Amino acid sequence: MSVKYKFWNANAVYFVTFSVIDWIDVFTRNTYREILTASIEYCIQNKGLVVHAWVLMSNHVHLVVSLQPESTNSFSDIMRDMKKYTSMQLIKAIRENEKESRKDWMVHLFQRAGRRNSNNTQFQFWQQDNHPIEIKDEQQCYSTIQYIHNNPVTAGWTKLPEQYPWSSATDYAEEKGLITVAVMELVHVK
Repeated sequence: MSVKYKFWNANAVYFVTFSVIDWIDVFTRNTYREILTASIEYCIQNKGLVVHAWVLMSNHVHLVVSLQPESTNSFSDIMRDMKKYTSMQLIKAIRENEKESRKDWMVHLFQRAGRRNSNNTQFQFWQQDNHPIEIKDEQQCYSTIQYIHNNPVTAGWTKLPEQYPWSSATDYAEEKGLITVAVMELVHVK
């Protein structure tokens, strides 16, 4: 029996992950990364999403998020809309990219996943769940943000987290990153 993960508390901070179906390495091209980061920024500016930390890897994204107190949107609605919009835009960008050598293969996998899922009509880009985990305390928050920022280091892409531009690690190093981040003042609690 599977566990259904949900956003239970609108006032909480959550660690959220969503992944491309079959763990396809889509986000290896800046044009695809820019579609996702622009959508996250749109949700920040227009839907009440607050992003405290994030990293975009080749086939998934991690976020630490909360909602602005005056937001009329729920976490679930924001994540659903973001995933729906980005899946359409990303598939379109892949199909129209003349330089995309993996186009036919990726589109085939997105179509196959879409046919298997009754929630979709043609394509499925993202895996179905968001797997939100409520962050309960400062230690968990600190550890989660460290984990997120160290993803590119662990992958061997950079030596330091702040060297990877597709992450909020630059914001935590007191530089401006690619999207608007509400940096959390965290003290490592032992």
